[in-house]
Amino acid sequence: MNPTLSFSNVLTWLNDPENWRGADGVLAHLREHIFYTLIAVVIAVLIALPLGLLIGHTGRGVVLGAGSANALRAVPTFGLLILLVVWISPKIHAKQEVSGLIQQGGLAYLIPTEIVLIVLAIPPILTNTYAGVQNVDPAVRDAARGMGMTGGQVVRKVELPIALPLIISGIRSATLQVIATATVAAYLPFLGGLGRFLVDGLTTLNDPHDGYPKMVSGAILVAALAVVADLLLIGLQRLIVSPGVSGRYSRRKTAPDATAEKTSVQDITVDLAGA
Repeated sequence: MNPTLSFSNVLTWLNDPENWRGADGVLAHLREHIFYTLIAVVIAVLIALPLGLLIGHTGRGVVLGAGSANALRAVPTFGLLILLVVWISPKIHAKQEVSGLIQQGGLAYLIPTEIVLIVLAIPPILTNTYAGVQNVDPAVRDAARGMGMTGGQVVRKVELPIALPLIISGIRSATLQVIATATVAAYLPFLGGLGRFLVDGLTTLNDPHDGYPKMVSGAILVAALAVVADLLLIGLQRLIVSPGVSGRYSRRKTAPDATAEKTSVQDITVDLAGA
């Protein structure tokens, strides 16, 4: 094995403060990578969540939704990116700069990149959303309608809270995929992200400092960012999902000598419907 390709060089690179500072340092490219990811995931949620709720609530368009999601998953990411760059970038003449995030002239390449990332993020959110809504117990819907709820109220107050764990699972999956795929942004002019270390390191692979160590360090940083993002979303899920839905109950609220028989969801909803 080439001594310049030793993993100890990777640790040396990661522990060098000079590699973390400046416009081409880890912190700057990490900020860009998070920025690319947030834009794609937020827009994907705004598109896929309402559409998934509509499909799941009405039961219409399931085949079309599933087919579209599978088709989007099969799209070759890098090929689509190149196609959009050739097609869209020449039509964008805006030169706005966002300090620390978008260089001057980078918007023409950022928009095609974000479109690709959004296309990648939509399928898991869409499929998990309508699957979560469809899995809601029909007796719960009947009880809600029996209590006078409108269709919109059933979606907001019944179906969405119950489907929330599966929806967040879809968002987690989409986020991890976007974080991993956002590295392709570095192949385009004026864009960065953690993929910059992969691209630059690959071009000088045998360089003992800026070759293999930089490339492997970039891969490690992408993986670490994905792990942190997943843990944050798990924490968000525990925070916003009802304990009754997730199965987490406070022991202090349950008497130690309680002997009451557990009542099924169906019994509860039937009682509510008849109230």
